[in-house]
Amino acid sequence: MPVRSLNSSVMKWPRRETVEKALQQWAEAAITENPAIAAVGYFGSYSRNQAGVGSDLDVVILLQSDKNESEQCSFPERRLAFDFGSIPVPVDAIVYTLEEWTNSKIASPKFYKTLIQETTWVWQGADFKSAVEQS
Repeated sequence: MPVRSLNSSVMKWPRRETVEKALQQWAEAAITENPAIAAVGYFGSYSRNQAGVGSDLDVVILLQSDKNESEQCSFPERRLAFDFGSIPVPVDAIVYTLEEWTNSKIASPKFYKTLIQETTWVWQGADFKSAVEQS
């Protein structure tokens, strides 16, 4: 979140590098807690290097296709299983299974193309790499 610069009224927003490092650290901890995570990345303004004051971090999380607790939730609720409190800006996350990710190429081709072009992956497991090779 923004912080005040000393006694000034100027608000300072975290730099892209700071936000990316925080996401990488978050991903390392999340993978330890949830081994079903196949990949973590970010897209949108931070990935395009266009983030400014007030920008949120758009995160994409891919889960292995094995049935687990996270996948039993509805798609919109799935992201609630993750706590992004350690990241210094607001986070807007989408959580797909690898199967949903592959199917989104057909179901939402424009959004899929945007994700493929823009996403900066901070962590990728072997399951993700093989899913990408197959698609």
